[in-house]
Amino acid sequence: MRFRHSPEIWSAFPELTCGVLHATGITPAADVTPRLTRYADTARARLAGGTEGGFPEIQAWRRAFARTGSPPTRYRCAAESLLRRFRRDGALPRLHPLVDLGNALSLGYAVPVAVLDLARIAGDLTVRPALGTETYLTLGGDEEHPEPGEPIFADAAGRAHSRRWTHRQSGASAVRAETAEVLVVIEAMHEDGPRVVPRMLTELAGALAEEWGVPARTALLTAGAPEFAAPATRTA
Repeated sequence: MRFRHSPEIWSAFPELTCGVLHATGITPAADVTPRLTRYADTARARLAGGTEGGFPEIQAWRRAFARTGSPPTRYRCAAESLLRRFRRDGALPRLHPLVDLGNALSLGYAVPVAVLDLARIAGDLTVRPALGTETYLTLGGDEEHPEPGEPIFADAAGRAHSRRWTHRQSGASAVRAETAEVLVVIEAMHEDGPRVVPRMLTELAGALAEEWGVPARTALLTAGAPEFAAPATRTA
């Protein structure tokens, strides 16, 4: 399985910084509560100084959404949605330890983090403009078709594993109790992204080693090195 952004994406968004992590041996048994608390405390302290709409990380994604034709205050990147919910409710719902950790990492850094079950992705996964023929499964189980041109995570079977790039993930590849192999994608658009994304990868890989006892393979993708190849540990 290979993950990449299409040349059209890199050409239109040269400011993109993308970090990718692959791991196997994931279970729902890990206790990540102390880590969640630390990231939540970071977000809470930052939100005390102003709402998430003023964060450079969020402003950069709003500009990117506007350039793709998605009104940025109608369609928000996942990190902005998490921050809004956290500001309103004071906490995020618990779903699965790795999903919770990804959400907390996103919350603490204000950067979108996607956690995908690789067993539910067919072949390679590419971030590219939609054709409009792909199918997208909502978390509620409804089927949609992306609008032509909107950035999506598309697999070889024509399934969209996200809508409007980092707006929301698909229920088709959502992590669940039986998930064992995952791909985590971290994408930043702000000026400090090249410094922040490697740090996020390091922290996440460290958490996987300490809480799950599994190694992680990571990579930083660029226009010159745009592809990540996951080890062949499963049948596609």
